Amino acid sequence: MINPELPSNESKRLNAVKQYNLLDSLPEEDYDNITTLVATICKVPISLITLLDEDRNFLKSHYGIDFNESPRDISFCGHAILSDDPILIVEDATKDIRFHDNPIITENNVSFYAGVPLVNPDGYALGTLCVYDITPRTFTEEQKDALIILAKQVVKLFELRLKNKTLNDTLHTLEERHDMLNTFANKVSHDLKSPLANITSLTSLFKDELKASHPEIDLEYLNYIEESANTLRAYIDGILKHYKSEKLLDKNKIETKLEDVFNSIKTVLNLNDSNFKLLKTASLNNVNTYVLKQILLNLVDNAFKYNFKELPVVSIDFEENNTYYTFYVMDNGNGIKPEKLPLLFELFHTAHHEDSKGNKGTGIGLFTVKSLINKLGGTITVESTEGIGTTFKFTVAK
Repeated sequence: MINPELPSNESKRLNAVKQYNLLDSLPEEDYDNITTLVATICKVPISLITLLDEDRNFLKSHYGIDFNESPRDISFCGHAILSDDPILIVEDATKDIRFHDNPIITENNVSFYAGVPLVNPDGYALGTLCVYDITPRTFTEEQKDALIILAKQVVKLFELRLKNKTLNDTLHTLEERHDMLNTFANKVSHDLKSPLANITSLTSLFKDELKASHPEIDLEYLNYIEESANTLRAYIDGILKHYKSEKLLDKNKIETKLEDVFNSIKTVLNLNDSNFKLLKTASLNNVNTYVLKQILLNLVDNAFKYNFKELPVVSIDFEENNTYYTFYVMDNGNGIKPEKLPLLFELFHTAHHEDSKGNKGTGIGLFTVKSLINKLGGTITVESTEGIGTTFKFTVAK
């Protein structure tokens, strides 16, 4: 018997084997289907998918035997991965100097072997797709081709597994970063709100004192400090609302009435029937009510804040089909300039310089709204006519 030598790139080959996370893994139907098919096509009692570890031959799938590993130093596959040929065929192992007294032959009465190296895209032979028979025999060209083709399919399964592992690792990393960013945003936002409140309060007190003692003094710089503090506070509040809104996606879906959502918004924003209207009632099944309420609350609040007319009116309308709920938030405001519409839902972009109370917008609210709607499987669009009003239309998947 001649023991198989190690490949010249053995250390790199071993690293390649291990990156697939297949060693010592449980049986999987996709691989077992291939070894069953190979045994049928080749008319053999044993078919294997093997991976050569440092000192063993791990059998990812084994048809016809009940063990899942064997010593590498006596393996036929150790020789197969050294071959430059697409397939290694040993028609009668009892007459081959490499195998004639191999324990696999003497103890298991094996005579025939055919194995195709499983070569990954980087050129490393990870193992083999192989068959054994108890009698010497020859392979037809069709059987050779079938074994080679199915070996390529095994490698594709390996690559798919690696890609899934990479995607899962990336997803886990992104989730960790998102959690860290969430914690950071909440911590920084909370710690900034207190000094900002102090700046605003002290600036206001300073202005009052100056007005009383020096009525002729120009307060432009103090007004600028106060305005900047208020703007920064609005950004902080927007960031906090954005991250809190994301957490609402984890809430359970329930059955609710649109009228209940409408009344909740009316209470929160302190609105009345003369300026806030629900045009159609409806029962909503299997809906994340918390997210829906946040979306409508943001749109309705914006509709009032950026409505400069003497009697602002906002209405909610509704319709549905087999796959979507559709909601409309309509106002009689000043409308949005056409050039502002394409970027309306982009982060930090605003339609108006300031709201009806003189506060500047942040562009976080509508960005959050679109993000939530997308995650509910819906879309949002806007139509606006200057001087007449704006309609936001969004869908939620049933």
